[in-house]
Formats: sequence, structure tokens, C-alpha cells
Amino acid sequence: MKNTFILYILMAVLISGCNKDYLDRQPGANISPDVSFKSVKDLELFTNSFYNAALPSAEGVYNEAIDNIVKNTLQDELTGKRIVPVSGGGWSWSDLRNINFFLENCYNNLSFQEAAPYAGIAKFFRAYFYYEKVRRFGDVPWYGKVLSPDDSVALKKARDPRVLIVDSIMADLDFAIANMSDAKSDEKVTKWTALALKSRVALFEGTFRKYHKDLNLPNANKYFELAASASKELIESGQYSLFTGAGADSYGRLFNSVNSISQEVILSRKFSDALQIWHNVNYYTITASYGKPGLEKSLVNSYLMKDGSRFTDKPNYDKMVFLDEIKDRDPRLKQTIRTPGYTRIGGAAPIAPNFGHSVTGYQLIKFVGDVKYDNYNRSENDMPVFRYAEILLNYAEAKAELGTLTQTDLDQTINLLRERVEMPAMQLATANANPDPYIAKDYPLVTGSMKGAILEVRRERRIELVMESFRWDDILRWKSGQLLTRQFKGMYFPSIGKFDLDGDNKEDLWIYEGTKPNASGIQLLKLGSEILLENGNSGNVIINSHIKKVFDEKRDYFYPLPIQELQLNKNLNQNPGW
Repeated sequence: MKNTFILYILMAVLISGCNKDYLDRQPGANISPDVSFKSVKDLELFTNSFYNAALPSAEGVYNEAIDNIVKNTLQDELTGKRIVPVSGGGWSWSDLRNINFFLENCYNNLSFQEAAPYAGIAKFFRAYFYYEKVRRFGDVPWYGKVLSPDDSVALKKARDPRVLIVDSIMADLDFAIANMSDAKSDEKVTKWTALALKSRVALFEGTFRKYHKDLNLPNANKYFELAASASKELIESGQYSLFTGAGADSYGRLFNSVNSISQEVILSRKFSDALQIWHNVNYYTITASYGKPGLEKSLVNSYLMKDGSRFTDKPNYDKMVFLDEIKDRDPRLKQTIRTPGYTRIGGAAPIAPNFGHSVTGYQLIKFVGDVKYDNYNRSENDMPVFRYAEILLNYAEAKAELGTLTQTDLDQTINLLRERVEMPAMQLATANANPDPYIAKDYPLVTGSMKGAILEVRRERRIELVMESFRWDDILRWKSGQLLTRQFKGMYFPSIGKFDLDGDNKEDLWIYEGTKPNASGIQLLKLGSEILLENGNSGNVIINSHIKKVFDEKRDYFYPLPIQELQLNKNLNQNPGW
């Protein structure tokens, strides 16, 4: 089935791709809907072409580089080096024309009953398209039809208010939910995928409106209610559940499974060795070619102890060496990074973290598959685009932001995530009575009687969804851009010298000064050039200390519109600060 659907996608891309350039300008001139949309199969093939354009690539999922995962380079979003582009910059509408062309013509030869499920797919992807635009630019023009070249009024229209855009997204999703197939599939979008997207969009919008008070956007609670109701409908449908088939190791197994586990994965991006459709996640984590990604210290600190207590409440938690800090922690930590006893799938022996491949020392293993996939661009494991765990997190957060979260809600959401890895349940009364000061300092805008619960949900979200590229959007919607300006850190070392990183009583790492030691079988890092420590010859590894990080609170929550578009359409206005 996996390979069959990929073949359908390739066929649809070929069918629509031969007309793509003209569709970008004037859909319909090279493709006649009276000829092409005569059967349900025609509609299916055309809508299959939407997937490749809309859904993130594998790199768009795992290649996260904000403050959860750091590298030896920094994205422009973190350095203030974003510029106003001449063209492009995400301000592209060709995919929307393709969708609107389909919506205008899908009923020409078929009944509403026959065409509506495919119109629902198109409206799902239009909602997905506009969600991307709103997140990036804020206000954007809404186009609900194909534009003709001589429609100067529509072509020169101003940006529509964000409120109108988001309401239109919700209307599209409601149509999709009502009309799309309810057959469960992790390969094609369904009613359940539309509910998942509604949950995601509504939560984003609710929190964005609540915390960006300066924008005076109305009805934040309306969107929390929508997020909660969409999530609840999906939960109560019984279609999905958390994968628990590997016991306490189920979290890690979920991500290195070659085929996505449809018990939990609602929609995935498909890959196939047989069809030579691959990605690069193994190579990304075991070479120095992609910036040596590693977890950042503040995230590692956020993982609770195995007994549910807070790691950052322990005396001298910030001066613990690796072997001590990873003892008795939330099992998701050892299923996300290399820890003592870690053995590669298909490998022969345990291996230690490698600073040659991870700039922080906290080397990623999430999504990493069998050693046979280690060559460049040879991984074939499917990548999740929507999974049930996100829905549970969305529901808990929406209810907490509304102030209506109950212990029963937690038991049906957050505590299922914790139960999967054999962690104690979160207690609502305890969380609100004693908010975590370590996390509270990161989110000063969180206040009120549900402060502790909101902070704990954010902790859970950051841990559960790491390396799935949610963090940038979370920082945007929580108005937490200043988190990106702090010094990024890695492991703690009390001195220079030799260190055992995997607990086998053999040194794995030697931090040295002066002449390089004549040694083999050990990682050698020269202090001051190959590794920097916070206090000179001791402390946390510090990353990119020579690069100033900048986040402008008045500008950087949005991207700029390109110069060319502003020149072509004088009714467009630039985003503030750009």
C-alpha cells in the first residue's frame, strides 16, 4: 500500500506537472475540466498532486534548528540577518491556483455526493496553504477563486485581515471534516486529518491572540474552544491511540519504524527503498556534514526524573557530568539521545556520544534507523506530519488556557504520554500549587491560577515533539522570541582531561590543551578551538559564542513581503519593522 500510493502521487504530479507553468498563470488553458474531471478517478488523481506541494519534506520534519536542537551554525532567524527578499520569501501562490482551479471545476460532470469528498481534500489543502501564510506573514490576501490575468481588482487587492483569513481556514476545514472520507489512512488525508489540522490551527491562533496583546486580535478563547472541540472529537472517535507495543521503549520505536505506525500516526510523508525515494536522517546524525546537531542543555534540564520530580530541583543540577545527569530520567531522554548502553539498530556493540557528530554532546537518535541506512540519502522510514500525541497535547493546552482543565482531562491526555514511558501521572493541583521556577523564567507571560499546569503542558510538548519541527511555531505563538537570544550550551565538564561518557569504565573523550596527544580509540578535542567551555577550562560546552543572537520583538514574529510584490501591487503594505 505504501508503494502504491507513492506511485499514485508520481502519476498525479506527472499529469498536473506538464501543465504547471500555465496553471501558475491561467489554470484551465492547457487542461480542460470538461475532459479531465469526468470520473471520480480523475478527481482522485488530480488531488493526489496536492500532497507533494503542501506537505513538509523529511528534512522539514527532522531538521529542526531553533533552541531544542542546536548546530555549529545558526539560522538567520536567530541572528537578525533575515533580509527583505527581492522575490520569493514564501510569497508564492501557484499551489493555491491549482487548488482553486480544482474547486471551481470538480462538480462539472459529477454529482455533489461524488465530488464533495475530493472538494474536501482540496479545501483541506487550501486551509493548510493559508495556515502556512498566516504563520509567516500575518495578514494576507484571501483568494477563493482562480484569478484571470485581466482581473486587476483582485490582482491588486490589499492584504485581508488575519481574522478573515483564519475564519476562512476554519470554514474550509469544517467542510472537509463534513465531507471527506472517514476511512482511516496514514497515507491520504481524511476527516481525521482535517480534525487534526483544525486542532493545530485553532491552538496556534488562540495562543497567538492571547499572548500578542499588542496586535489587539479578538476572541482568543473562541479558538481555544475550537482547538479543544476538534481534539476531543478526534480523541472520542477511538480511531487512534498511542503506540505502546514496545513497552517503555515504545516512544523511540515509533520513530525508527520503517513504516509509520498507523495506530498513532494520522498522516505521514512516505518513503521507499524500492521506489528510490529516500531521505537523510541517519547521515544527518552520524556525520559532521550537517552542523553536528545536538540537544540544547535547557531542554535536557527540562526532562523530569523517572519518579516525576524535577531534575532542576536537585542540588547542583547544573554542575552534573553526563553520567550523573542522565540517571533515572524520563525514559524519553534515552530514546532521543545516546546514553549509556545505547546500541545502534543493526549494530554490534554499545557506542558513546560523539562530539565529532554532535556539537553539544547530546547526540540525536530519534528517527535513526538501521546501520544499513547510514549512507548519504538512504533512509526510508516514514516521517510523521500529524500524530495522535500532538492532539492530546493540543487538548490539554487549550483547556489549560481556557482555565477549565481538569484532572480527568490530564488523565486522558498528558498522563497517557507519561504512562507510555512508565512515568508517574501529572497531578493538576500539585502543578498549580507549585509552578516550576526553572520553566517559569522562560515564559514570564504565563500567569493566573493555571500557570503551573500551562508550564507543565509546555514542558511535555517540548519533550514529546522534539525533532518534529514544532518549536519555532510554539515560540512564535507564545511570544517567547527572547529565548532564542540566550547562550546555547551542551554537556558540563568540571575540568579538562579524560571522561567516560557511556559508563563502561573506559574514557571516551579527552579535552586537552597544547600539543595533541598521541592516542587512539578516544575522541580528542582541543580546548579553545574544537571545544569551548563556559568558564575557560571548566563548565558547560558553549556553542557559537562568537555569533550574536538577535530577536526584535517588534519585527521578528513575522517575515517580510518581497520587494517585487510591493512594487507590483501598491495596495500591499510591508510588515512592521521591515
